[in-house]
Amino acid sequence: MKDWKIENCFRSLPELPVLREVDVLVVGGGSAGVAAATMCGRNGLSTALIEKYGFCGGAAVAGMSGTICGMYMASDKEDKQPEQVVFGFTEEFRSRLEKRGGVTEPQIYGKTYTVTHDPLVWREVADELMMEAGVEVLYHTAVTGVIMDGETYQGVIVESNAGQSIILAKRIIDASGDAAVVARAGGEYFFGDNGVIQNPTMFFRLGNVDMDAYLEYFGEDTICPAKMTEKILELNASGEYELPRHKIWIFPTTRPNELMVNATRLAGQDGRVLNVIDPVDFSEAEIFGRKQMREYARFLKEFVPGCEDSFVVDTGVEVGIRQTRSIEGVEKLMNDDVVNCRKRPDGIVRTPWPIELHSGTKPKLHWLLDDWYEVPYNALVPAEGENIIVAGRCLSAEHEALASARVTAQTFEYGHAAAQAAVISLRDERGFREIRGEEVREQMVQAGSRF
Repeated sequence: MKDWKIENCFRSLPELPVLREVDVLVVGGGSAGVAAATMCGRNGLSTALIEKYGFCGGAAVAGMSGTICGMYMASDKEDKQPEQVVFGFTEEFRSRLEKRGGVTEPQIYGKTYTVTHDPLVWREVADELMMEAGVEVLYHTAVTGVIMDGETYQGVIVESNAGQSIILAKRIIDASGDAAVVARAGGEYFFGDNGVIQNPTMFFRLGNVDMDAYLEYFGEDTICPAKMTEKILELNASGEYELPRHKIWIFPTTRPNELMVNATRLAGQDGRVLNVIDPVDFSEAEIFGRKQMREYARFLKEFVPGCEDSFVVDTGVEVGIRQTRSIEGVEKLMNDDVVNCRKRPDGIVRTPWPIELHSGTKPKLHWLLDDWYEVPYNALVPAEGENIIVAGRCLSAEHEALASARVTAQTFEYGHAAAQAAVISLRDERGFREIRGEEVREQMVQAGSRF
């Protein structure tokens, strides 16, 4: 047996059983992970995906973010209509949701559009896609350590109720959202703007809403009208309510008389920024997120027409996480790349979504009007280490750039790109850093993406 190095593991390698040996291991079953695993399987690679929950979806389902943002162009034109600019795996997933009645038509979101999905249908579509592609899915399984041969990733140590075991893989796609594999192997990463990251939030769904009365008051835009913000500020000043976020977003769902509410803003009770990598911060976010959710539900019931007889259906399984670790990549998506809508031949996805920065007392929105930028392939490739690539919100990006690049339409395509890179890497026996973004882009176009 090779002289492997075990990172972040308290037991020696020979004592642990080898659970699987695969071409590609995908860690994390969010949007990026599902896309990566499905595309690897379709390309004939033996593929396993591990996920800590009993379902896929990540922030979109467990966190109940509930929308596929980033598909449509933003515009100030009075006669604007939904103009979709992101396709590929993103569009395939959306269309599968549509066939099951699990996604809405485009809804106005400020200057752009988004769609709301049903989280249960999302799980079913993910299962269906991966089963069709021959992916082995291991739910209720989490990474606890990484197996290294020098600087080369060879596999991971996983933990389940059955105990610890090993999965060996020729290539690893870290789609954890938190760079969990890279971090456990000692790879370089950073947190936002010198440690300042975006706030988590607690999404919830509200049932038994009189939709006609609600829409007459709220309007078609899913970002709240000025009169609602004024009411929140008035109630806060009176001391009757404690509603830390003044501009809230509410989306009609696929279910009759139901709304999905994105209203909370979670900070530490001592005012600190919560970093949910830390279980202390994660737990505080969960507890006070549910408490804050009840305050917003009370406000909606008392002051928003149509919500008088409403009730809370559920919250996310976990708080919605916008940002944790970002890898130090071969290349970093810069704030200027976003603001200037930079196009590039090695780009692996269009991104028309605004800089949507949730930090402080109100969201910051910087719109990209009638345009988009492209994310470089090498933002997914860690600067150090072999046989590893990331997909999802942990890509290498500056703080404000990530506030645009982290949304679901794009994370689907990061997973798609990582899979195509794995196919090229294994076929040609090349490292991820030896692959050109143009090659990955070409493979993605052949599979339905557009540039």
